Amino acid sequence: MITTQNLTKKYGSQLVLNVEALEIPKGQSFGLVGNNGAGKTTFFSLLLDLIQPTSGKIINNEVQVDQSEAWKPFTSAFIDETFLIGYLTPEEYFYFIGDLRGANRADVDKLLSSFEDFFHGEILGQKKYLRDLSKGNQKKAGIVASFIGNPEVVILDEPFANLDPTTQIRLKAIIKDLAAKQDVTVLISSHDLMHVTEVCERIVVLNKGEIVKDIQTSAETLKELETFFGE
Repeated sequence: MITTQNLTKKYGSQLVLNVEALEIPKGQSFGLVGNNGAGKTTFFSLLLDLIQPTSGKIINNEVQVDQSEAWKPFTSAFIDETFLIGYLTPEEYFYFIGDLRGANRADVDKLLSSFEDFFHGEILGQKKYLRDLSKGNQKKAGIVASFIGNPEVVILDEPFANLDPTTQIRLKAIIKDLAAKQDVTVLISSHDLMHVTEVCERIVVLNKGEIVKDIQTSAETLKELETFFGE
């Protein structure tokens, strides 16, 4: 589904990402972990054509992302609050995203109704603008918006940050369901090793822009990661 070939990103003389080859098959729940500055957000930004590679390419379902926009109808993401439109209410924002992704209001309402527990009564019907919601509630809105329009690829950067424990547990169940039952390719970056180990069937570790581990998740994965980052 997603193939990376000789991908690099430099800022001046500093090489911040250097990924020779990486393949992520359709329907995989894929985790990306690493310390600050490891290159996680850079990789996602390249995958979403938010920045240009210095060399190499990323191919998403046979589309080279920096050469065509044909990947956009089946790919969605929530990276941070800049993806939101602060002067809209959550409802206005969801319908706006629905319009962009070919989902009518009835489709959007049906999707939103399935996330009532996740919203916990704090998002819909509050008569608040997105900019006035807490960081955690902004994140909830952005994550759910990324599911509108039945995307085949969903990219979430630090999805568990700023969420309370109950919401984190619910989000883990949602992510597992997307990959396992709906055959959606889910890419997650996270500093939380426990969460990413629980929801991802494969975890790649980035260090100074390079892949240093590529692990199929098992009962030993969390200990392996804790040992690696504890050294």
